[in-house]
Amino acid sequence: MKNRRFYKYSPLSSSVTSPADPPVTSTKPEENVLRKGRRLFRRFYKVAAPYWFSEDDKVQARIQLASVFALTLGTTGISVGFNFLGRDFYNALANKDQDQFTTQITYYLAAIAGGILIFVFTDYARETLALRWRSWMTKYYMERYLKNQTFYQIQSQSIDNPDQRIVDDLSSFTKTSLSFSLTLFNAMVDLISFSNILFGIYPPLFVILIVYSLGGTAISIFLGKGLVNLNFMQEKMEADFRYGLVRVRENAESIAFYGGEENEVTLLLQRFSSAFGNLTQLLISSRNLKFFTSGYRYLIQILPAAVVAPMYFSGKIEFGVINQSVSAFNHILGDFSLIVYQFQAISAFSAVIDRLGEFDDFLDSTSSHGPVEASDEIQLTYCSVKDPTFSNSMKVLDIQSLLEIESLTVQTPTNKALLISNLSLEVCKNEHLLITGPSGIGKTSLLRALAGLWRTGSGKITFYAKYAPDVAPNEETLVDESKVGYKISKYRDFKGVFFLPQRPYMVLGTLRQQLLYPTWPDVSDSNPHDFKLTDSVLPLENVSARSQQPTADDLIQALEDVHLGHLLSRFSGLDATNEWSRVLSLGEQQRLAFARLLLSRPDLVLLDESTSALDDANEAHLYEKINAAGITYISIGHRTSLHKFHKKALRISPIDVDTNQPNWSIELL
Repeated sequence: MKNRRFYKYSPLSSSVTSPADPPVTSTKPEENVLRKGRRLFRRFYKVAAPYWFSEDDKVQARIQLASVFALTLGTTGISVGFNFLGRDFYNALANKDQDQFTTQITYYLAAIAGGILIFVFTDYARETLALRWRSWMTKYYMERYLKNQTFYQIQSQSIDNPDQRIVDDLSSFTKTSLSFSLTLFNAMVDLISFSNILFGIYPPLFVILIVYSLGGTAISIFLGKGLVNLNFMQEKMEADFRYGLVRVRENAESIAFYGGEENEVTLLLQRFSSAFGNLTQLLISSRNLKFFTSGYRYLIQILPAAVVAPMYFSGKIEFGVINQSVSAFNHILGDFSLIVYQFQAISAFSAVIDRLGEFDDFLDSTSSHGPVEASDEIQLTYCSVKDPTFSNSMKVLDIQSLLEIESLTVQTPTNKALLISNLSLEVCKNEHLLITGPSGIGKTSLLRALAGLWRTGSGKITFYAKYAPDVAPNEETLVDESKVGYKISKYRDFKGVFFLPQRPYMVLGTLRQQLLYPTWPDVSDSNPHDFKLTDSVLPLENVSARSQQPTADDLIQALEDVHLGHLLSRFSGLDATNEWSRVLSLGEQQRLAFARLLLSRPDLVLLDESTSALDDANEAHLYEKINAAGITYISIGHRTSLHKFHKKALRISPIDVDTNQPNWSIELL
């Protein structure tokens, strides 16, 4: 073989160092606070930075961010202007100067009109930038979540509710990040602007403000130190409760058949009780913090006036200066007291950063592993040949090899239980294979290994499939899945290999989209104004390289071929939208999956009891159809009626640990 290219793969068994639960507290509180702070900052930067350094949107994003900061600077200027207007307004009122009073009212109205425009446009610019940021991050995380089968691997890890992290946490992160950043920027500008004013009025008042704000911050941190963990757990428990309700909706018929309503109520109430108990603790901690923050807020209403009042009584300052000092004091105190005023919001935001950071660490871990030794795990290779003659493979076309398995040992990913020992076999074109054995023996696990979902074990699996992307004519290339990542994993059928599970997956969309899935993307329903998530997920050049998308007549014929032509009249055509997993029986779903298979026409298909819900006549009809289409198939099944459609049988038996002999045998049918 020549021109071989090897790429690393991220195995299912990879561990993640990021914890699922809130970090264990340190024995030294000051070290714990510093460590948490460093971790939060690292995670915040890691989650936030990719957008601002992205190739596709960083220029526009930075320009928009600069405009938001400029508008925020304008709001500070308006606040300073109002501070001086307030001083002159109350001076005119105290001096009973009607002309000056009228003039100040005019100034006030003009300043309010200008201020409204600045404040409204500042909020609007911030919200639109947050939405733009969220759109980019949703695309970024969705691609990584659906890359290298990460969505499958995450099931065996302690990363809960990835859907909530992508939908709710990303939305909260973008909005709150911008809000806090602008608040901090505004506080710094405020501090510079109003410190000058306050220090010029009465320097001791400035010192009192510093002491008051620092003391308040320290007390707030002490009283609210448990809020971060409580908010983290509340996010998790609320998501678990919501997921339980979603499962009831998705499995309504099964629960109704079982009569399991009481059990479901008990389980759901247990989840709600956990969320309720945690929320109770959260409310108690928030209440204790509010006792302090409320007193802190009310005291500052009289503190600056009480400090400068003796100067007014002695005639050293005018009445308007008292109002000016109160205003400046409140602005500066607000800047110094961000932690006091925003502690609950900061603790909730910290929980969001932790959840997204943990999720981000896991996504990175699935694509950052280096090459592994052949003895450490199963090696999966696609030998993709664009030239249909396989001129370099030394194989005759009529007995072209599609799959080779060499010394394959399969273990479960969690406890490393041995399922299949030292399996070697070859499947050639039209050499249909039936895999049999007792339930739970490891038949589906073998298919998981063939699909690359399980890598725990040893041995080598090689698929010989045509039409791989980026392969020149007459060139044979060995490709490991992970380097091309999403493309290779997504287009397994594109390379001539197709997998059909026992319960087919029904996509959200039209009947047309059901038939085209997963070989051809159908984006006909997309809004032209939508953010183009499909651009990088599904490059158009790869779509065109596969094969031409079937026409409506092709789709109708495929439905007729699997005896589902009645669906067109039942659901008013190909463009009808339904909850297909509910409105179609399992047998209809399995036949629809075969329609997808006939449209895609792969070289090899692996069927995991894919006709288990069908009668013998429909089962025979479907096998005859795929055989006539020239598709080689490997089936898992228990029915003896399947024997006549296969040429060989792989029988898997229980492992005998004492003899250390292979637990499989191959026989001709």
